[in-house]
This record gives sequence, structure tokens and C-alpha cells, in this order.
Amino acid sequence: MMRSLQSIFLAARQKTLPAGLAAVWAGCVVVHKFAAACPQLHIAVHYDLAAFTALSCMCIQIACNLFNDALDAGRHADTERRQGPLRITAGGRMSARSVKLWGGFFLLLACVAAIPLIQAQGAAVILIGLPCLICAYAYTGGPFPIAYHGLGELFVLLFFGVVAVAGAVFVQIGWQPGYEFIYIAALMVGIICGLLSCVLIEVNNIRDRAEDATTGKRTLAVRLGDSRARGLAMAFLVAPYAVLHQLARVLPGVGWNWCWLPAFLVGGIILQRLMRCPADRRMNVLLGLASMHLVLYILALMLG
Repeated sequence: MMRSLQSIFLAARQKTLPAGLAAVWAGCVVVHKFAAACPQLHIAVHYDLAAFTALSCMCIQIACNLFNDALDAGRHADTERRQGPLRITAGGRMSARSVKLWGGFFLLLACVAAIPLIQAQGAAVILIGLPCLICAYAYTGGPFPIAYHGLGELFVLLFFGVVAVAGAVFVQIGWQPGYEFIYIAALMVGIICGLLSCVLIEVNNIRDRAEDATTGKRTLAVRLGDSRARGLAMAFLVAPYAVLHQLARVLPGVGWNWCWLPAFLVGGIILQRLMRCPADRRMNVLLGLASMHLVLYILALMLG
């Protein structure tokens, strides 16, 4: 049992988990800033709902990673040439059936964690969560696996960005006339979070491009080639800074100060390594740096 838990821990891909958690946090930041700037709205961050939202998102993300592990092995997309972390199915540590069952278990946990959210905001939460549950499997499964057709970045932009941030805002404040400007800000913050999360998937796909090209996994990195994929990853990283001035027009309390320095420094390191790091296991360090940068960006957004 302990070996199975250790394997599931590996397959959860801890370096990627901040993507979903940061999006929920960003949604709470949006609510907090409007609550401080517009007391007449009578809104506030409900930390219990934020915790359940984060838990549900994290469980969906873990399930997606587990399905990815099992389904990639079934499609023979993980070979001895793999440069990324150990895959537990392809590595023989667990059977594909067991990994899929664990994925289903985490989807069930996500549904349980969403019960307080449904109680707070009604059936609309189900309409938000159901596509997330389906796409957790459809990312690498089903008749049209998203990741195998170069649509992984769009998936991440939508579900780890717009849906996660706007969904977190909805859980906090619901919907009523007069909240439109809050959701406009949430949409912009969601796109920013999605772009920064896309850095993670692009680094992952650049590292695996040579292997994916031989196994039929037509990621965007395979379609674009190494240099263009690196340029796209850099664009994903730089764009959120380029639009900060526009974000300040729709989200109160956003401005430049020393809080942005850590994000700038880590972002600069990522850009430098994207230009020079070979497409092999040495890029694994970039995944951790990209997750750290996402957290630092949201922190600066909150404190700025």
C-alpha cells in the first residue's frame, strides 16, 4: 500500500499543482481588491469556500495527471527516450487500470469538495465543474485526446486560467446585476494565469518534443519545432507583464512596486534558460521555476 501511495504521489506531478491553486488564489485576490475599493458592494472573501474550491481544483488536476500517466502508456507515448520524471504506468510500478481507478477516486473527491460550493451558489457550480471533470479525462483520453492534437495550451488557458479564476470569483460572490465589472477583471486575470500556466506545459512539451514526434503525440511544440516553441513559451511569460497597465484600469489596487522584484528575477532566469537549456531532462528544473514564478506573480498582484 505504501508503495502505491508513493507511486501516486509521483504521478500527481507536484511541480504542476500550483497552477490550479494559484488560479483560485487569484480569483480571491480579485474579490479582495474590489471589497477593499468598493465597500458599497458588501462583498468579502469567504476563506472556507476558497479552501474547498482549491481542494476541488487540486483533485481534478491530480486526476488529470493520473489519467495522463495511464493513457500515455496505453498509447505507447512514454518510451525509454523519456526525459521527464518517472511515469509509474510505463515504468511498471502500477497497472494502467489501478492508475485510472485512482484518477476516478480523485474526481470523486473533487465532487465531494464541491458540495459546499453548490450549497453556497446553487446548481450553476455544477455547470462550471462538469466540463472540468470531463476534460480531466479528455485531455489524453477519449476519441479526440486534446493533448495529442496540439490543443493542450488552449486547454490550460481556459481551464487553469479563465474558468478557474472566474469560477473562484463566482463561488465567492455569485452573480447579480452590477457585478459585471468584477467579472471583466476576473476574465483578464484568468487569461494572465492561463498564460503563465501555459509556460509549464510548453516547457514540458519542448523537453518531450523529440519523443512525442515519434509516438504520434502532435503537441504544439512538435508542430512548431524547437525554436518557435521556445519563442511561444517566452511570449506566454512576457505577455502578463505587458498587459499590467491595462489590468490596472479594470482591477483596483494594481501598480508597480518592489513586490514585483522576485517575480521579475525568477522570470528573467526562466527566459535565460529557455534560450540556452537543451531539450532534455535539464529542463525539469524549469518546471519548478515556472510554478514558482506563477505564485510570485499572483503574490505581487495581491500586494501591489
